Amino acid sequence: MNPNFILLAIPFFILTILAEYVYGRVKKKDYYNFEDFITNMNIGIGQQAFNALIKAIILMVYDYVVRNFAFFTIETSILSFITCVTLYDFIFYWAHRWGHEWNLYWGAHIVHHQSEEYNLSVALRQSWFHNLIAMIMFIPIPLLGFDIITFGAAAAFQTLYQYWIHTRHVGKLGPLELVLNTPSHHRVHHATNEKYLDKNYGGVLIVWDRMFGTFKEEEEEPTYGITIPLRSWNPVWANYHFYVDLWKGMKMLPKWKDKFMLLFKGPEHLGNMLGQKSLDKTKGVIEKYRTKVPLNMQIYVLFQFTMLIAGLIFYMSYFEEITWFYRSVFLALIILTTLNCGAILENKKWTNVVEIVRLLAFLPVYNIWYWSYAPSWLAYTFPITLVLVVGFLIWLTINWWYYNIRTVKA
Repeated sequence: MNPNFILLAIPFFILTILAEYVYGRVKKKDYYNFEDFITNMNIGIGQQAFNALIKAIILMVYDYVVRNFAFFTIETSILSFITCVTLYDFIFYWAHRWGHEWNLYWGAHIVHHQSEEYNLSVALRQSWFHNLIAMIMFIPIPLLGFDIITFGAAAAFQTLYQYWIHTRHVGKLGPLELVLNTPSHHRVHHATNEKYLDKNYGGVLIVWDRMFGTFKEEEEEPTYGITIPLRSWNPVWANYHFYVDLWKGMKMLPKWKDKFMLLFKGPEHLGNMLGQKSLDKTKGVIEKYRTKVPLNMQIYVLFQFTMLIAGLIFYMSYFEEITWFYRSVFLALIILTTLNCGAILENKKWTNVVEIVRLLAFLPVYNIWYWSYAPSWLAYTFPITLVLVVGFLIWLTINWWYYNIRTVKA
């Protein structure tokens, strides 16, 4: 298995996001919204948790192709890495472009564009299963003989490079704008302004857009998001809502051929079928989606987010060592946590019940794992997790009492 570059980068992500937030507050240009930030990060956490499963499938397929069908044998070197990165970037351009032009892929890629903000946390907002459905496009890389380590490094480089371009604090970068994808170019790509739509698909290099007619210069501050806003902090709904619309569209078509072809038509075609109307951004500023969440529950969600990060690092670090049972159970707990955090931010009435069930399920599952795999640590993990779970249950009880009993009496 290739090194997990993304796992090693998690501290870097957290520190740079914090630095961007502090810098924005100092400059009085705060581009963060708490609910949006948590949702971006929760979706990113879910993506990495799913990716632990998906990556194993992808690398197994690619390794099989390299071993049995490769046209050449390419030795690992700096030159082969640079060549692989360039080839990967070229394929990425087309995969990314088709991700906007075909409903099948847009249904997954739309997740990355849903945020109405633009900051480093948006870079981590990625579809939970896009890599799985897009993997076929990158088969030429193992076919040409690039080994799995080189392929994995090229993919990681692509991901890490694109992270830093999700910021509004960096302006245009002179001559680099001619060759590289930059924050300015990528802001255009995330815009919903009519003239910016479907532009600047490049990953590392912007030259592909210049070559194939999809380049657009940033001229004024973009409006971010998608043309029909999601208006939800639910990470699960964010990942499949477009496919619900796609299913509705397919049911409207009587012929199986037409149903199948709808997968490869554009989202605008589907929107017209369903009578959806995009917001007109030319008539002033569109109000962003916001919810009013009590401060104490914002703090509670922030605590859960911190534990989610620790849980993700644990999950990714031990993924190769644990059984499929624990892989599945821990994945379910991670996704349930992201789901309920989103529900808390939307003030759903059922969140307390789900949260209590989640906490009570976490306590035995986590400690039974330590009892099975690392019993010497159980003397530390059990009291710590017990105190945390009891503390969170008390927190939820006080919150429920305050807003359901005290407020009613008042």
